[in-house]
Amino acid sequence: MRVAMLLSGGVDSSVALRLLLEAGHQVTAFYLKIWLEDELSHLGECPWEDDLRYAREVCHSAQVPLEVIPLQHEYHQRVVRWAVDELRAGRTPSPDILCNQHIKFGAFLDTVATRPFDRVASGHYARLRPISEGQDVEDNPPVELLRGVDPVKDQTYFLFQLNQQQLQRCLFPLGGYHKSEVRRLAQRFDLPNRNRPDSQGICFLGKIRYDDFVHSYLGERRGEIREIESGRRLGQHRGYWFHTIGQRRGLGLGGGPWYVVAKDTGANIVYASHRNDLCRHRRTRFRLPAPHWIGAKPAIDAEGPSQLEVKIRHSPRTLACHARPFGDGLEIELDVADPGIAAGQVAVLYQDQRCLGGGMIATEPIVTPGQTSHPNSSVRPTPSHRDPRSPSDTASSKS
Repeated sequence: MRVAMLLSGGVDSSVALRLLLEAGHQVTAFYLKIWLEDELSHLGECPWEDDLRYAREVCHSAQVPLEVIPLQHEYHQRVVRWAVDELRAGRTPSPDILCNQHIKFGAFLDTVATRPFDRVASGHYARLRPISEGQDVEDNPPVELLRGVDPVKDQTYFLFQLNQQQLQRCLFPLGGYHKSEVRRLAQRFDLPNRNRPDSQGICFLGKIRYDDFVHSYLGERRGEIREIESGRRLGQHRGYWFHTIGQRRGLGLGGGPWYVVAKDTGANIVYASHRNDLCRHRRTRFRLPAPHWIGAKPAIDAEGPSQLEVKIRHSPRTLACHARPFGDGLEIELDVADPGIAAGQVAVLYQDQRCLGGGMIATEPIVTPGQTSHPNSSVRPTPSHRDPRSPSDTASSKS
């Protein structure tokens, strides 16, 4: 097949490229430039220069053409602006999920739509399987998205928003490999980047600290950190958008450990709880108002809740859960409570190896019997907890 290979300069996509060549495919590599260098250059080094250099070296050694596609404008409009709006609203965004949906398998597909590529490949650890057995993949049949065989590297969490039209055009050469095998393949192929460490964090930030990126858009708005059980003041924060539910590091509080359990965006208060009291703020239920399904909507019966598994963060661990219809969405009940469920966070549902889909966790929490109700971005604290003073901005924010 004629394959457009998304090449990042990292080891994973480079090994995927060589596997495609070994399988006999005709490959053209593409480097997507999404770094916002004009806007964020003051924050640190430009990561794309090293990435692009490695991508060129890999393509040169494999004798594969490489094209650079600038998508900074599309990334800013479709990903960055949304992420900043979510942070401002007190929610926890996942920019890499939107990057896959709107950029790598969105804007890029639009860019090459008139060119004769049969598939677009990437270095994601995921697998695809035709829904109807016996169908040839070249016929573009409906597909299921399956977890990668390496549970630590499985990246279906970041791909759950793709639709059938996108997935039917995808190839994921690494889905059947463990990371250790990919590293060995990099040595066998003698790749120029074979010893390069894996990148971490949001795809376009590179060496830039996430807090610096957030500060560049939203500035600072100082407010109080309070103990949720008593309302007493524990310290001060620079802005609720720097904190997420379940966070422990970066609070600067003594006598801990302390964990963020709620945020009141209107009063600009971050609520924390000591580890000894954390169990009372664990949640077992949350809602997904508008879930996205990769294939047909699964049969979820209100009479008998469906037993599924869910990931509420990128992790090898899935949590057993039951799903019930709730309006146009779902109510999810975990078998084991979790203290880090945040509004805006993504929950992805699985059945065995299949990634079914998922959605964004609703802002308003569901309080189960025995739990202490607490404020978040839509629920206000009791009057005794409210700060009568209005916090002042210490830096102007920009959108």
